[in-house]
Amino acid sequence: MKLLNAMLDRLIRTGTLDVVDAEGQVHRHAGTPEPYVRVRLTDPALYMSLVWDPDLKAGEAYMDGSLVIEQGTLRDFLTLFAINRGVSRKLPIQKPIRRLAKRMKAAFQRNTLLQSRRNVAHHYDLSNELYALFLDSGMNYSCAYFRSPSDTLEEAQRNKLRHIAAKLDIRPGNRILDIGCGWGGMAIYLAQNFDVHVTGVTLSVEQLRLAQQRAEELGLAHKISFELRDYREVEGTFDRITSIGMFEHVGISYFRPYFDKIQSLLAKDGIALVHAIGRKGGPGTTGKWLRKYIFPGGYSPALSETFAAIEASGLWVTDTEIWRLHYAETLLAWHERFEQNRETAAALLGERFCRMWEFYLISSELSFRYFKHMVFQIQLAKSVDTVPLQRDYMFDAERALIASEDGR
Repeated sequence: MKLLNAMLDRLIRTGTLDVVDAEGQVHRHAGTPEPYVRVRLTDPALYMSLVWDPDLKAGEAYMDGSLVIEQGTLRDFLTLFAINRGVSRKLPIQKPIRRLAKRMKAAFQRNTLLQSRRNVAHHYDLSNELYALFLDSGMNYSCAYFRSPSDTLEEAQRNKLRHIAAKLDIRPGNRILDIGCGWGGMAIYLAQNFDVHVTGVTLSVEQLRLAQQRAEELGLAHKISFELRDYREVEGTFDRITSIGMFEHVGISYFRPYFDKIQSLLAKDGIALVHAIGRKGGPGTTGKWLRKYIFPGGYSPALSETFAAIEASGLWVTDTEIWRLHYAETLLAWHERFEQNRETAAALLGERFCRMWEFYLISSELSFRYFKHMVFQIQLAKSVDTVPLQRDYMFDAERALIASEDGR
């Protein structure tokens, strides 16, 4: 306990953390009175494991019930460490661990065709019923776009779909590819609002099943084709390509092949839009807990890594937009809905799963509020003159879509 106390004494500069050890002794670590959190460690083995591997072991201890929050909430506990994040990165014991993790990150992202299918199944094939408990009615599992603080999650997700559609500058008859189509939200929106045909590809069996069902029920099956296919296996030519919340699953070693594939699939006058989680600053790593339990093979890239791969592919970057706190608000809404339906989630997948999912949603939200995560949208084209030279066309298209939706 001595080493853990020493680490926490150096770490906590804002707020107060009381730690009750397995023998019942209280250890206080204080910088300022608030925020205040009290936790109990029921297993003495946690003392050293939290020193050497806090990112992984804190999450596991909460999942297993050996880290019990006695005063405050899980959000309070994670926020306390988030606001002291700058100090933790300077701790001597963590510096060599972070350096080693950066050197090894490619090894954790060997996303071959087979491994990619396994990684997707690990997360996205859990249960369609689970995701319906906390997503919007359109089953959109990526960052929403809050045009107003009063927007509901449904409104914000529709804002996102509309915003992306406006950037695609769609023409009647366009053939559109949606890479990583999820449960079909983007494809369905495009088919409902434009005279186009959309091909959506996913590696999730569960997503495919529900996406096809939704298209059939909405009478859109003739305008949408959903396929169980890796993006690397897609052939043909498309006028427009979207990739929403999928680039994070590609892996650092596959960035260049990913953009090369988009380049090869895109028509000469085509437009692509990549929407993904990124990070401010330089390249980083995916946390061990998140990599192990939530997104194996996943990585949120720095813009420098992304643009280097785009430049090598020969594509034009014709527009870039950064969303900062929109994903924090999205994750907050998801967590609130999950908590409202927690009993149902526990009946589906168990109490330990619910603890894991709470830890995931809250820690992810805080990574956007306090750390370096953001969302980027990058518009791409083959030719310098494919998209209009002024950005007004995006706003005009968005306003027209709003008027059309309001009319319906």
